[in-house]
Amino acid sequence: MSPRLGRTCCRKLSSHKWRLASQSTFLLLYNSYLFFPFFFNSLGTNFLKAIPCPGLNCYACPLAIFACPIGSLQYFVIIGQFPFYLLGFLALLGILFGRAICGWACPFGFLQDLLYRLPVAKRRILPAQISLLPFVVLLGVVLVIPYFTKEPWFSKLCPMGTLQAGIPLVLLDAGLRELVGTLYWVKIAILVFFITLAIFDSRPFCRSVCPLGAIYALFNRLSLVQVKLGAGCSACGDCSGRCPTKLELPRQLNSIGCIKCGECAACKQIRLGVGQRH
Repeated sequence: MSPRLGRTCCRKLSSHKWRLASQSTFLLLYNSYLFFPFFFNSLGTNFLKAIPCPGLNCYACPLAIFACPIGSLQYFVIIGQFPFYLLGFLALLGILFGRAICGWACPFGFLQDLLYRLPVAKRRILPAQISLLPFVVLLGVVLVIPYFTKEPWFSKLCPMGTLQAGIPLVLLDAGLRELVGTLYWVKIAILVFFITLAIFDSRPFCRSVCPLGAIYALFNRLSLVQVKLGAGCSACGDCSGRCPTKLELPRQLNSIGCIKCGECAACKQIRLGVGQRH
């Protein structure tokens, strides 16, 4: 690819409409059972449920055709088996894309982006020093607690799971409605909390909780997809105001909090591309 063509592609990929198209496409791809029920039913149990999707999407959703990567990880922790295939799959995605998956292919990130676009006054609610919290959630709630309790506690409390599976299944099944208890309302409260927060502060769940984002973040500075900074950058800080994860740019380009969404590439000195960062 020529340098001129590369610059053109990067400018296009950084636009709102292309990211919106990507997020919408992946949302439909992950939840396309309704469109192809005969195909899946003819093969028996949905065979794709054994394949984790790249983004955070609940496997128990009536429309989902893939497994949740975090739910799958908890399953292996509970049964005491090392998830070679699952970790290899996530590592491959991390090496190729890093947290670009969060910016371009995650349904829950997409929902938060849409909520933040609502025309209300925005506020900086979450502190800047929270970038390590998702790693705490990954270690504690996804790995350690399920290992000792033999229960998938992240999946039990996950707001995306509540939205995609908890609410629809309870509405559709009268028997499940009779089993609703305290845990269900705790799940609802968590979902309402993050939905409300996302209206006023950008991507709160991604920045403070998401363990899948923490896994991809381990590869962010090494991944094939990188945010590149031009030599003429004057560090004016205008790009920081465009960052949905509230990073201090350009200093924190490709850091663990960078979702490589390309919003900062509105600046001519920054572009989303492949290869070396500079």
